[in-house]
Order: sequence, then C-alpha cells, then structure tokens
Amino acid sequence: MSAARGDVAASPSDRRTVPGVNAATFAATELLLVPDQIMLADGPASDQALVVAGGRYADIGPAAVLRERYPHLPPMALPGKLVMPGFIDAHHHLTQSFGKSLAYGEPSEIFSRIWVPLEASLDDEFVYLASKLAALESLRGGFTTVCDAGTRAPGDIAALARATEEAGLRCVLGLICNDGGNDVAADARPAILTRADDFLSRWEGHALVHPSLAISVPEAASDAMLVAVSKRCSESGAVFQTHVNEHLASVERCVVARGMRPLELLGRLGALGPQTLVAHATLVTPAELMLLRDTDTAVSYNPVASQWKGNAVAPATLLSALGIRFGLGTDATRSDGFRLMDAAEAVQKIAFGLAIGDASSGAGWTWIDHATRLGASAVGLGQRTGEIARGKRADFLIVDIDVPEMCTSFDLTWDLVRIGNRDQIVGVVVDGRLRLWQGRPVGWDARPLMQRVTELSRRAVAQAPIRKLHLPAAEHLRGARHTGDGTTRPTRTTHVPPPKVSVA
Repeated sequence: MSAARGDVAASPSDRRTVPGVNAATFAATELLLVPDQIMLADGPASDQALVVAGGRYADIGPAAVLRERYPHLPPMALPGKLVMPGFIDAHHHLTQSFGKSLAYGEPSEIFSRIWVPLEASLDDEFVYLASKLAALESLRGGFTTVCDAGTRAPGDIAALARATEEAGLRCVLGLICNDGGNDVAADARPAILTRADDFLSRWEGHALVHPSLAISVPEAASDAMLVAVSKRCSESGAVFQTHVNEHLASVERCVVARGMRPLELLGRLGALGPQTLVAHATLVTPAELMLLRDTDTAVSYNPVASQWKGNAVAPATLLSALGIRFGLGTDATRSDGFRLMDAAEAVQKIAFGLAIGDASSGAGWTWIDHATRLGASAVGLGQRTGEIARGKRADFLIVDIDVPEMCTSFDLTWDLVRIGNRDQIVGVVVDGRLRLWQGRPVGWDARPLMQRVTELSRRAVAQAPIRKLHLPAAEHLRGARHTGDGTTRPTRTTHVPPPKVSVA
C-alpha cells in the first residue's frame, strides 16, 4: 500500500515524525508514554508519563517514578509532543456530513429543505459509507467521541454503528423515536418504544457504541412519547437527545402547537434531567436557564452551526457561570476540534463579550474543558472518558507542539484554543488503540471509500427533492458579472421544490 493510498508509514520529511516511533510501535499491549507535556484536568504538566494497558490509563505520574515502577516497559519518548484528551463532539449527524457544503449561506430550518429529503434517499450502503467517512473526518479533527443525534435514513441503524466501530471512533448513537405529536394516532407508539428497548439492549455494554434515544424536536413527538423516551434513558443510563430553541421559527412552531416553548414543554413533562442533552439552546429565557440548571440538563453548544446557518448563539459563558453542563458540538459542519474551540470562544466574544468589555470570554481553559472533560459529561460518558485520569479509557491525541507558531508559547492552553491546528495531530488513540497516524487511518485505506462516497453523494443530491436558496459561488459570480456594472443581482436556485415535510 502506497502512502498516497493510506499507508500509515511516515515520510522522512514529515515534521510530525517521531524518532523511533511509528504506527507499529503502538501495537504493544502495554505502553509507557513519555511526552514533553500531558494535559491533565488542572492544566498541562511536564516531566510526566503515563501507562496505557487494557485500553485504559493504568498509571500517571512523574516520568522518573513510572520508569522505575515499570522496568519491563520500554519508555516511548515523544519529544516536542503533547498528550491530551481527545475532543468530544457533543452534537453530530454522521449521515449528513457528506452534504455539509449544501448548508453554506443557507438560513435556518434547512432540515426541511435539505436534510430530510436528502437523508430519506439513503440506503444502508450509503448510510454505512457516509458515516464511515464522517467518522474518519472526526478522527482527523481530533475527536475521539461523537454524539450522533440520529438519522432519518430508512433501514437498520446498525449500518451507522458498524461504520463508527470499524473506524475506531467512540459514538453515542441516537435512535430517533418521533411519533408525530399529540394530533397523530397512537397506533404506532408501542412499536416505536419496542424498537427503542431493543436498541438499548442491543448495544448495552459495547466498547465503542453507546446507545441513546432521540426525538428530533419536542413538537415532533407526543407528550406520552417524550415522557416515555426520557424515562427509558434515565432508567438505562442512556442519553436522551433533542433539539430545542434553535431558531425563532422552531420556538414559535412549538408555541402554536403546544402552547409553550420547547424547553418549557420538556420541563412541564418532566423530560429534563441529568439524562437529557439538548442541542443548540440558542434562544433561552432567564426562566429556561434556571430550568436547565435546576434539572441538571446538559446542552450542546454548536458555534459553527450558528456561524453557518445564521442561528442565534447559545450564551455559553453564562451557562458556564450558572454551572449548567455543556459540551461543544459540530452539528455535522467542520470536524476540527481546534477550530471548534476557537469558534466557541470567538462567537461568545462577538455575540456577548464585546458589548460588556469581556476580553477573555471564557478564556482558554474554559474551552479546553468543555471540549474534553465537561463535554464527556454532557454526552453521558463522564465516568468513562474525557480526561487523562487513572482508570478511564485511553482516548487521547498526540499533538506536535514543536512548531513555529508555538515555540514562543507562554500559555499552552490558550495557544491550543487560538493557534492549535489539526495538522499538528500526530496520532489519535481510542480505547487504547491507535486509530489514526499522521492524518491517515490505521489498518485500512480511505481512498476507495472517498471515491465511492463521492459517486453516491452526487447521485443522491441530484435525485433528492432538496431546495437551496443560494446558487453555487461560481454560478452566482457568472450571473453577477453579466450585469456589466459590477453589481450583484439576487440569485436563487431552481432545485426541485421539496414536498411538504413534517417536523416528525
């Protein structure tokens, strides 16, 4: 296998090459890693080492002590490298990621015009392939865990689970349990709940796939279904996922349909709590903030989605001050953990910080914490992953910090937020196994996958009744230039108009 087709071997010229270390080095059942620095819960630490065994962090401590304590383990020196927890993506849609460029410049509620019609056209093969490509993108961006909020694609969700498992990505996998709302006949509800129970049972105890139940938006389900799904998740230790208060149209739709805002509805039904993860929460009242705090409900803060779709911005620094649990989510936009942290801080500053003179807007440590340790708590895996701590699963990144941009660093934590780049990621380890080395998957070739997804995605977009509100840039520019006066004319696509789509 050549390097161009996914070989994990490093080029001698690759600045990320570690002397004496390659992908094969990580095949040992026990590892003693001695990097320049380790990102611990209280910040970066030097002269430390860690032992990985059985997929867990078996020991962490001063390098000299661990060398003496484990004389049978050859120390793996990682000069100029940082070992840090892998990023947690608190909100993803793996089967939508292949169509992310369709969302550029589009206003809110694109689910009805793009995602529902597009996902409805996906068969099991495409679900598997698109999800595996999205999983690879996540690993390349430093994510070791993603929380998938469910797919509307027909067929067995096991295709999605198999894709993430093969890629080596930890996945909180949501099964959508919409029943259409209170005005829909209840005949289908028992079957939906039986399927939910089977799903929870099927993946219970799996090493990498953690079952979750989801409802797209509260008004897409009946009161009875919201209560039942939330209760099942609470009793089984799973996460209940739903989108709430994302944009004005969705808030108003819920008020019209149910007489109250989405978060208010969930609160009245008792469907909030430690088991619940609400995505977005960009439009929240003071009372709703107190509701989130008092019920210990978690939030996924998705700053890039706010940028891309023109949504409002969740008040993340206020969430933090109030002690409301939250993680950072991509929402199937850009799978890059470093750029996600940068966006998280920047969007807070622009939306809230500038007006009140808040220069730090959370500061570097806030975003590192919520991208890792606190993000793991938000997706229900706080006892399993998210930090480098004895006994937790070994999900970590090896990051090159011996780069020009960081050679003058005086605050590594801030630098990771503001300057860090996914190109600095040397290796990605999930559950103690090396999954990515120097940007390439370990043990499999990504090229055929990329080629097949490219083929299928073009076919799916051409056939699905999607409707975009903006032309591609090149076509827009051609139209603008035809005016002859340098001005632009309003342009809209002529995609096949979609059928009427229910939120269910």
